[in-house]
Amino acid sequence: MQSPSLQFSPSTLFPTLPLLLFPLPTKALFPNRHRSFTIPPIFDPSTSSNRSNSTPFGFPPLHCTVTELTVEASRNEAGFIEVGHISGVHGLGGELRVKPNTGYPELRFSKPGRRWLKERVGGKEAIREVELVEGREHPGQKCWIVSFQEIDSVEKAKELIGSTLLVSEDDRPVLEEGEYYTRDLVGMSVILKDTSELVGTVINVFNTGASDLLEVMLNSAEKTNNGTASSNTEASVSGPLVLVPFVKAIVPDIDMDKREMQITPPKGLLELNVKTDERSKKERRQLEWKQRKRAAKRLIAAKKKLSEMEQKHVFHGLRFGEKAQRSLLAEQVVGINLTLFKPALDAMGMPSKRVYCVVLVRQVGLYLEDLKKKKGSATTASDPLTKTLPQANHDGYVRSLVHDVEKELHLKGLDTISKGKTATILIIDEKAYQGRESDHGSPGCIQSSSNISYLEELFCNDEQFFKIEDKLLSLPLVIVSSANEIQSLQKLFSDNNYFGFDAGKVWFLEEEELPVVSSSLEDNAHKILMKSPWEILRSSVGSGGVFSLVSSSGILQNFSEMDIDYVQVCSLGSGAIIGSPLFFGFIQSHNADIGLLIDRNEDFVKDFNMIFSMRFLKKFTKQTSELEFHAIEKQNSHVVLVDKEWVEVNPSSPNSYEIHSSIYGSLNACSPDKICAMKVID
Repeated sequence: MQSPSLQFSPSTLFPTLPLLLFPLPTKALFPNRHRSFTIPPIFDPSTSSNRSNSTPFGFPPLHCTVTELTVEASRNEAGFIEVGHISGVHGLGGELRVKPNTGYPELRFSKPGRRWLKERVGGKEAIREVELVEGREHPGQKCWIVSFQEIDSVEKAKELIGSTLLVSEDDRPVLEEGEYYTRDLVGMSVILKDTSELVGTVINVFNTGASDLLEVMLNSAEKTNNGTASSNTEASVSGPLVLVPFVKAIVPDIDMDKREMQITPPKGLLELNVKTDERSKKERRQLEWKQRKRAAKRLIAAKKKLSEMEQKHVFHGLRFGEKAQRSLLAEQVVGINLTLFKPALDAMGMPSKRVYCVVLVRQVGLYLEDLKKKKGSATTASDPLTKTLPQANHDGYVRSLVHDVEKELHLKGLDTISKGKTATILIIDEKAYQGRESDHGSPGCIQSSSNISYLEELFCNDEQFFKIEDKLLSLPLVIVSSANEIQSLQKLFSDNNYFGFDAGKVWFLEEEELPVVSSSLEDNAHKILMKSPWEILRSSVGSGGVFSLVSSSGILQNFSEMDIDYVQVCSLGSGAIIGSPLFFGFIQSHNADIGLLIDRNEDFVKDFNMIFSMRFLKKFTKQTSELEFHAIEKQNSHVVLVDKEWVEVNPSSPNSYEIHSSIYGSLNACSPDKICAMKVID
């Protein structure tokens, strides 16, 4: 980490040395101006589970569809299996809509034959036999349309709404070896093969898409207050729950006659997967229902706003594909940051006002060169930096005075850091550093996967910076990066004991992204491009997205509760200076809301280092519409829906806009006399 020395502006009447501290000289430069939506699958008590012979991590998909709700055997009448629920009437001829509750919908709803209806008559449940005439899947809907014999009018059909469709338990399809019906697994005892110890009871089976998971209620291995295990002969009614992969490597033996299965779990599996939710079954169901309802409301609100923005085409994918694909699209629609996206679209075609950082850095540079020239002429009477100083011993006096001032600012910043008043946000933008060469001469050291090694080197070299008088400081740190780097960064910190940081005060956030839009207008709007029918084409917003990110993630609220006064936001560049007491002391001494640290050897757009006061961040995160957006023309492949067919478009020239915003846009919202800058020149 660099240890810059100082150079001061003329307003301070201090001499000049290699680092410029530069409060903005004029107000003319800055005129005043203005995350998981999941559609849960449906429980299918009549389907089968397939136990794979593959490794525990190579699970095949289930033959059944299950839900996160716990199975209740009482839902099935003796000798019958629920396969669907009549939800409404279709047409005028007595046809009915059935929501399937089975993994064999074609067999259950299209093959004519006997079925049974469970309905409530006079406050009591009754089962009666009906004859299924025909059935067909409803295109684009999650239901089937069926017709029953003697149900030939709307009036008769309406009487059946709310009934449950049943089939005989003997009518279940014959399974192949290694396949089991879900309901047959539920209630089985789970035993450790090596010790014959009773582990618990299977209470549910989940389909996670890649494998079956057994939900097991553990038996009697409950920890007492003193940490020892107590044993009971009967299973606990409300014991802890654990998930066990239903694969042959872990569940090698199943005895259907004895209603038990033997397991050989890897070490730590049972402890690792214990579910800690102690709420009752009813409370969990209520919570899940509320979450689904809340997610549905968010989707409806997002669809309404996007429709107003002429972006209805985004919803086409909700009518096609598998349930997981539609859920992915719904999640992405809800995840669009409309607070940023709408003003960004509105700003397209408008002239940019992005002159702040260019003018600022140029002015700092010109002033610096002027100071250098004046320093060579100590006898110039008009020089405000020298006219009051003894000419005979000018250079020595300058060095002494600046050393004292630098020490004072350093101590001021050190005091602020030691009191826990500062935090740091480090932004890793792999696109910004593509093709960059590091100080060590290795090409691309700061791009993509090399970010990890560079970050490790940075913190390992500067670990001493986070100690004062041999006391480790607990400084909050936020790492912002692309989604594909988050896991690697978390592992890096975990493997290195968080480089001396408090693990509870380190956060990893995915960078803010916005949809990519077409560069041409259609229906007077720039249309969102689709990567696939169920994926929105997105790109990073850039450094300006950090303000919305820290607000929506709750980080800013955490900082406020920690009584933080100043937050440093910087990029991972070769000249990164993180947690500099000198920088913090300088900002504090000027009572500034924004401070900039500028390195003449770096690209100031890609490599930024700024400090914000919390009072400014709290205000600005509520008015991020003042951020300036600019569109970068790019060439992007995408898909479009043409005559009910998805067509891939591969352009030969730029066809889209990626929306970007710079962190320097925050300067527009700050009073010029509350901004100051430092420039490293040596």
